[in-house]
Order: sequence, then structure tokens, then C-alpha cells
Amino acid sequence: MKDETLQGALVLDNRITVRALELSDMDAFAEIMSLPGVRRGTLSVGYRSPEQLKAWYERRLKGGGVNVCATIGGRVVGHAGLEVQRPSRAHCAHLGLAVHDGYHGRGVGSALLQGLTDCADASLGLRRIDLTVFSDNAPAIALYRKFGFVEEGRSRGFAMRDGILADVLHMARLVDAPRLQAI
Repeated sequence: MKDETLQGALVLDNRITVRALELSDMDAFAEIMSLPGVRRGTLSVGYRSPEQLKAWYERRLKGGGVNVCATIGGRVVGHAGLEVQRPSRAHCAHLGLAVHDGYHGRGVGSALLQGLTDCADASLGLRRIDLTVFSDNAPAIALYRKFGFVEEGRSRGFAMRDGILADVLHMARLVDAPRLQAI
């Protein structure tokens, strides 16, 4: 079923697939990270080349990170990752998330967060996931709250955005330790 055309790509259906990010996704990932909305809404520096992102991705894999992407009709439309902390904070991870400007409000962020929180809880045994979000990014804050993240604090003038120092919120999701299965 035809959905619509967005920036030259035909989206054949609205099914969102979350899968492991692969080296072959770096061109699409670089495109997403250079979009105006992504550059403004994340604390990441935009305009990174696929080669720079490949090097970043390989470093993250060595550190035990988990990186996923969301696709619709085969097109990469979002990325999320967990950077697992070491060693005294091995129960913690830091979350990063970016959704293609043309796919906001379609459930991509929810699909990515569901995939990562499921992995964090069921496979990694993480008890804490934290993140940093611009304090005026109401849609992102609402998404994070939907997945159990709560505000832990605010840092004033934390990051440069559009030539102005902007405030951020620090949010985290805490869960109980994994259950021990009786033998």
C-alpha cells in the first residue's frame, strides 16, 4: 500500500522495523544527523561524514554499546543507542536518539525506545538509563516520560544551540534488579 513520498523516498507502508545498526547504514545515518531538526533537537554535532560515523560506531561497539535503527519501507528513519558505562557504573547506560525530520510523530521514537528498553531490561540487566535533552523539546520529553524517564535536574547554559547557550534536563529511568529464576 502506498503511503506517501517524503524527500524523494517512496514509503510503501507504515510498519516500523527496529534492527541493529550496521556499517552499511552510515550514509543514511549521516543524512539523518545533518537534518535541521535533528541538529537543533539533539546535543550531537551535525554534518558528520559517513566515515566519521563509522569510526564512532566501531568505538561504541568495542565499548559494549547497543545501537539500533528504525526503518520504514526499508529506509533508515531513526537511530538510538545505549552507551553502557564501565566499571563501577556497569548497571547504567546513556541514551541517545535521533529521528528523521520527515518522520516525527509516526511512532519511530517509541519503537526505538521500546527496542532499547527491552534490550536493557531483558538482555543487559541495566538498572539505570540516563539522557540529556534540551529543556524546550516538549515532544522528546513527553516520549521519554512515556517510557518511565523522570527529570533529575536542569543544567543552565549547558549546550550551544543556534548561537545561544541553552538549558537541558537530565532524565533517567530506574528499574528494579532483574529477577532470579528459581531452579
